[in-house]
Amino acid sequence: MAARSTNSRRPVETEQTIAYVQADGLAVMKILKHCHEESTTNMDIAQGALLGLVVENRLEITNCFPFPKQSDDTMDEEEFQLAMMRRLRRVNVDHFHVGWYQSADVGNFLSLPLLESQYHYQTSIEESVVVIYDTQKSSRGFLSLKAYRLTPQAIEMYKEGEFTPEALLKLKVGFENLFTEVPFLIKNSPLTNIMMTELAEMVPEEDGSKFLDLGTATVLENQLRCLMDRVDELNQEAIKFNRYQQLVARQQQEKHRYQQKRAQENAARAAKDEPALPEEDINKLFRPHPVPPRLNPMIIAGQINTYSQAISQFCSQSLAKLYITQALQNAKESTSNK
Repeated sequence: MAARSTNSRRPVETEQTIAYVQADGLAVMKILKHCHEESTTNMDIAQGALLGLVVENRLEITNCFPFPKQSDDTMDEEEFQLAMMRRLRRVNVDHFHVGWYQSADVGNFLSLPLLESQYHYQTSIEESVVVIYDTQKSSRGFLSLKAYRLTPQAIEMYKEGEFTPEALLKLKVGFENLFTEVPFLIKNSPLTNIMMTELAEMVPEEDGSKFLDLGTATVLENQLRCLMDRVDELNQEAIKFNRYQQLVARQQQEKHRYQQKRAQENAARAAKDEPALPEEDINKLFRPHPVPPRLNPMIIAGQINTYSQAISQFCSQSLAKLYITQALQNAKESTSNK
């Protein structure tokens, strides 16, 4: 289900660039709760609206609410969002729409529906962001909350509506500059910080065992599997594009042979003082092959890049822990042999 933006806007538009996103702890906990509930019960993508306001160059997220499930056909999504914001306004809660959030599994969030949804959000609500929460990575002890915005090149690409290789080269759009990541900060009230400090003192220490936890192993395995799947998909897209290039090259050769034959026939008719053959539209005889869109391969390449960065990060952590545990094991064996 792709999220849809509403027509609600802030009373005063801002032209300043969003330097970072600041989310209240309550809003973050509501996002986490919704995403984990969807991942454990329905295995669906969790999506919801972000509410807050813009202060100078800071986007503050103070509240959120989930979108209705896709299976519920009796409820209109846009009407639901407007009704929720009206009710929040009545109880004096920030009700300005500043973006949306979505859950992700093993970092796999880049997709065509997400690009289209964020484009509609940023064209109607200029300061909006999309917050991605990785459920599986967070369940292993690595909190993953990231905020993204479309780059001006990506917005211009969608305005043009052409995803041919020539159009993408003209706009200089690639998977590396589709999105720009905005720093994400979590802010709690002083009372909440005091309570968390007291709770941390009550939790028993684990004597440093958590520092050698190899919980990244399962995450790393899933990311490697997903990376192989994306590489296979990119290979299929490359095969399709190579086939298109072969068809175009073959058609160009046929056009060249046809033009040469036509010229020879006209030369022979001219030698006999006969009129030349009428001109024909060569594009009607040889219809150009449709250019395969390059947006989907670009999205797959972006997914591969995301997986590669995450795998590189996890590998460095896991290898360091393995070397440490190997040294400890060798020291233990040498001590026991004595």
